[in-house]
Amino acid sequence: MVTPVNPVPRKPKKKRPSQATHKTQASSNLATSHEMMNVMTIPSPPGLHRNNRHQGLYDFAALSNVVPELKTYMVKNPRGQWTIPFNEPHAVLLLNQALLAHHYGVNHWQIPPGYLCPPIPGRADYIHRAAELLFTDCPELLSQAITMLDVGTGANAIYPIIAATEYNWTVVGSDIDPLSVKCAKGIVKNNACLKGKVTVRLQTEPNAMFAGIIGPEERYTLTTCNPPFHASAHEAAQGSQRKLDNLGKNKQKRGRSLGSQQNTHTNGPMLNFGGQHGELWCVGGEASFLRRLAQDSAQFSEQVLWFTSLISKKDNVRWMKKQLAKVGACDVKIVEMAQGQKISRFIAWSFQNAAQRNKWGQEAC
Repeated sequence: MVTPVNPVPRKPKKKRPSQATHKTQASSNLATSHEMMNVMTIPSPPGLHRNNRHQGLYDFAALSNVVPELKTYMVKNPRGQWTIPFNEPHAVLLLNQALLAHHYGVNHWQIPPGYLCPPIPGRADYIHRAAELLFTDCPELLSQAITMLDVGTGANAIYPIIAATEYNWTVVGSDIDPLSVKCAKGIVKNNACLKGKVTVRLQTEPNAMFAGIIGPEERYTLTTCNPPFHASAHEAAQGSQRKLDNLGKNKQKRGRSLGSQQNTHTNGPMLNFGGQHGELWCVGGEASFLRRLAQDSAQFSEQVLWFTSLISKKDNVRWMKKQLAKVGACDVKIVEMAQGQKISRFIAWSFQNAAQRNKWGQEAC
């Protein structure tokens, strides 16, 4: 005997959702993603990180001993303190050479004309605060077991230099510019303190961040990046002019450890006192670059413990958090850095939860 089946009532025809409904559903999904993602802001006490070697005034007496040519640019400011003209590109190049030799044992450092000559105190702060994040998150980590990838290392290789000499990390630097890679390799080759610790690779895929650099069997504890933050050459030029104007207005303040000055080895001021296309600007600016960084990081979620990137524009922090929610990041930290009157920051994200990160740290020991 067959049990009769009750007729199934016909479902009413669904109405096609309006565009507004789609937007509401998308917002709801994004909100759910944000709820699953842990976000923490780590405020910074005033001043450079306690491990940063560049506290207070520059010791120009010691610096000019290691690079005697620096003396030709040294002058006293109205307060009687030794300083240099920070709007003179060659003076800043010599200062950087002296700082790297005196504090980090890097005695051979040269960059091509027109390339960015970075402010070392601020760059060092990024590495020190990233190190603090790692050691706080995974106390089991041993410094010599840490591997770092610096995306867009540039001709100056400043982040690999500081990470290798200060923490004995193994570092890979990548860049899309062949001349930058050649120059960075030369810096490594000519300094014994970097040999065996730093390697530099050419990124042959211009739109890729990690693909083509991270090998199938490679794992990195940390990635770093200093994105180009302008959207065009014109915008970059305007930013450079503002910095030149500010230098002129603040001559009386020279002699301080100015962690925010940026100059380049050229015959005169250029964009941001120098810097190439990929160093200073890209199509879409910082926001577009950060979106690609977030999207690409998801492909290497199991091969990298912590991804990080500097964010120049404060408004882009919220934008980046949305991108990371979309790609499924588990933990996000916004680490603030206070250098004088300037507040900067980097964002760090991991696709692994706390238990998985602790396991990583234990396995790395």
